[in-house]
Amino acid sequence: MSDKLTSSPGGAAVIERQTERVRKRSPRYKVLLHNDPINSMDYVVNSLREVVPQLSEQDAMAVMLEAHNTGIGLVIVCDLEPAEFYSESLKAKGLTSSIESES
Repeated sequence: MSDKLTSSPGGAAVIERQTERVRKRSPRYKVLLHNDPINSMDYVVNSLREVVPQLSEQDAMAVMLEAHNTGIGLVIVCDLEPAEFYSESLKAKGLTSSIESES
């Protein structure tokens, strides 16, 4: 809080208090794609683009390759509710996905 000293019309000193707002960010979650030896690479890329429309084809390809080469690819970082939705939607398409806290 910050205090501000002002004068009232009668000459008395008045302290005005201004409250400061602190915005606390909601926790963020990583949506992860696990390596998929069953489905084709094209199917995985197309599924990623259908489930997460903000992914470009290049981004979806990069996620798929990361999962293919390292075992896990980072799809997106977002709030919990959309993260759960994306992960469940990927699972519904036959892909293996999980979420974990960003921190």
